Amino acid sequence: MAGARSQVNKPHKTRFASKASRHSHKIDKVRSGKPAGSHRAAVKGARAARLQHSKAIRDQKRAALLKEKRSSNGSSSAPRVIVLCGLSSSANVGPLAEDLLTFAAGGDEKLTSNTVASPAYKLRTTVLQAPYGDLTSCMELAKVADLLAFVVSANSLYNSDSDNPIDEFGSQCLSVLRAVGLPSTAVFIRDLPSDTKSKQELKKAAVSFLSPELPEDCRFYAAETKDDLHMFMRLFKEQHLSSPHWRNQRPYVMSEEVACIKPGDSMGLCTLLVSGYLRAHNLPVNQLVHVSGAGDFQLGQIDILKDPCPVSERKNSDVMDSDDNQIQIIDTFVPDPLNQEPLLVENIPDPLAGEQTWPTEAEMEEAYESNKQRKVVKRKLPRGTSEYQAAWIVDDTDDEGDDSENDNPDGAGMVIDEKDHSEHDSDSSDIDAVSHFTEKFDQETIGGSEMGDDENLTKEQIEEDIKRIKESNADDEEFPDEVETPLDVPARKRFAKYRGLKSFRTSSWDPKESLPPEYARIFAFDKFTRTQKHVLAKRAELDEESSKDCARIGSYVMLHVKNVPTDVASKLCHPSRRLPVVVSGLLEHESKISVLHFSIKKHDSYEAPIRSKEPLIFNVGFRQFTARPLFSSDNINCNKHKMERFLHHGRFSIASVYAPISFPPVPLIVLKNIDGQQPVIAAVGTLKSVDPDQIILKKIVLTGYPQRVSKLKAMVRYMFHHPEDVRWFKPVELWTKHGKRGRIKETVGTHGSMKCIFNSSVQQHDTVCMSLFKRAFPKWPEQFYHQI
Repeated sequence: MAGARSQVNKPHKTRFASKASRHSHKIDKVRSGKPAGSHRAAVKGARAARLQHSKAIRDQKRAALLKEKRSSNGSSSAPRVIVLCGLSSSANVGPLAEDLLTFAAGGDEKLTSNTVASPAYKLRTTVLQAPYGDLTSCMELAKVADLLAFVVSANSLYNSDSDNPIDEFGSQCLSVLRAVGLPSTAVFIRDLPSDTKSKQELKKAAVSFLSPELPEDCRFYAAETKDDLHMFMRLFKEQHLSSPHWRNQRPYVMSEEVACIKPGDSMGLCTLLVSGYLRAHNLPVNQLVHVSGAGDFQLGQIDILKDPCPVSERKNSDVMDSDDNQIQIIDTFVPDPLNQEPLLVENIPDPLAGEQTWPTEAEMEEAYESNKQRKVVKRKLPRGTSEYQAAWIVDDTDDEGDDSENDNPDGAGMVIDEKDHSEHDSDSSDIDAVSHFTEKFDQETIGGSEMGDDENLTKEQIEEDIKRIKESNADDEEFPDEVETPLDVPARKRFAKYRGLKSFRTSSWDPKESLPPEYARIFAFDKFTRTQKHVLAKRAELDEESSKDCARIGSYVMLHVKNVPTDVASKLCHPSRRLPVVVSGLLEHESKISVLHFSIKKHDSYEAPIRSKEPLIFNVGFRQFTARPLFSSDNINCNKHKMERFLHHGRFSIASVYAPISFPPVPLIVLKNIDGQQPVIAAVGTLKSVDPDQIILKKIVLTGYPQRVSKLKAMVRYMFHHPEDVRWFKPVELWTKHGKRGRIKETVGTHGSMKCIFNSSVQQHDTVCMSLFKRAFPKWPEQFYHQI
């Protein structure tokens, strides 16, 4: 509390105040037009608005979390799926799965299903076993798992002669599952000793050994006694389960039962009946679905069945058997032919869409009158110019042609040279500083008679000379795009589809130019990001509103998938099939074919080379299809990407394929078939974009070698073998492996030698290069879906 001696400061210091502020109390507040405390009120109102907005966001998140918790833990929610995966051969998964099912069911009777209801925990659980050694099956089961439980044996921790808790297959399985996207994870430790102290020590050792390989929120459980299982079930019931983002975007059904109906006039087609619980989202009957490994199909009907596994049933009942063993249909949804989404996979091209129509008589008459009224102007043309050539020469070019003819009366073809020089000067601005050396080129270099040393060489001698120079100068790792110009085929024909670029980053390339026929069969988006946002918004609206033709999440449904090939359906319904059939709903446009670009990296365990356009198996989300990717480099600040002939180790590349459209983010697992063996993991990645206009350029480098050098000039040979090829590629810029840049001056002799000028002195042992580019496209696969 301030005393009598406390310092008292002046409330207002008018020394630094303005005159207006000192007399502000004399002004009427009503006439001033600005009420007192308006700024303070505005600040207070803005703060209240921010607090209200923050409160609204918290309420929305709280409501969404409560809705998710009720849908995942309530009595109407789908059973939680636990997938047991052994990380080593010593981990025995089968007994643990039986113990879990028996303990959750609360009885000792033999169970006939993998799904049980536990009234004591008010929980339904499905327990599946991932077969050890089958990487593909482990990956497919992990896609539908709510809890991925890894099983390890404690014997590998205290036995010195045994393997580690994670063997080679377990390590490879972990890397693949991380690429797919891990759901909530747990670790079951088996074969623990009965001694409490040893049990705790081994559990700590397992936690310290496995923690770096697993997510931070992974939980470790002992799985030996009923008390251990009881602790797990109690914590599992209250656990908030996380799942990959790509799986939460689409509704899916994991099959409990699979059957097929073959109609009389099937023509090789049948109806596939898949029964199971609907998860993630509501499923409209008008929506397309994807059957994993089989393809995309339409729904013929959705039946809402009585739940065969209610939580309220008595403990010792068989969960999947009803009293009368009959299917009880509660409701049925039939698609509307007007609103059902069509199964549109490829675009049907119109072969006459690009044809030019014949002009009408009125158009021809109008063109004739306009030509008749045109004023005829006499122009001076170069010697030897025909009427057809004169029609292509504009007035400015005529004046230049006259000047060139007057300056050089003996050269009849100087107009073409002048045009070539002007075009080249516009493309070769980097070497304008040395253009004054052009006039002295003939005096400073060796004459044509002395340069023609290879005029009388045979074809075999030329090939041997080129091979000798290549072996002494070529470096495949630094310059992998070098190709040899053939001797028997002119380069202007062999490389007719290639062109030169002044700058790979800034030079323009029309994405609609010279497209292959496959581009008439695919679909493209004006703005893919906007389309994705619109599709996901429609998906969210469908979940909020109660539609009459929509199956609700958590209900037990029977999907009638129509027009499935009979041979595919028979494989899906075969009793020996160990994996469940997964039917997932497709978002809008996801059945159509386009050009997809994946960011891909070669897996560390795969050593064999992977060539571009080689058939590979792509696992994208729930989909599995065959593709022939085209690899390219990932250029961030450039709209053009350089094609790569192989997928290299240790870095990411772009894989472009013709494939059904998917909306990112979606994981990618690339498998490769090996004769007589299971498919092996070859690469991993993720979907980057869907864009048919992305430009991928194949680069080749033609090389030549200086034969005569004089300061900035050189006579280069073996890049071309015909003088016409030199003239054809004359506008393209040259460069050397030592960093020099130049251009072609003129041809020499009859074997393709040429005079070149550079921006700096060229050494005799240097190599002259020319870069050419052409656009490359992925290859259309023979069949997208052919594996089950």
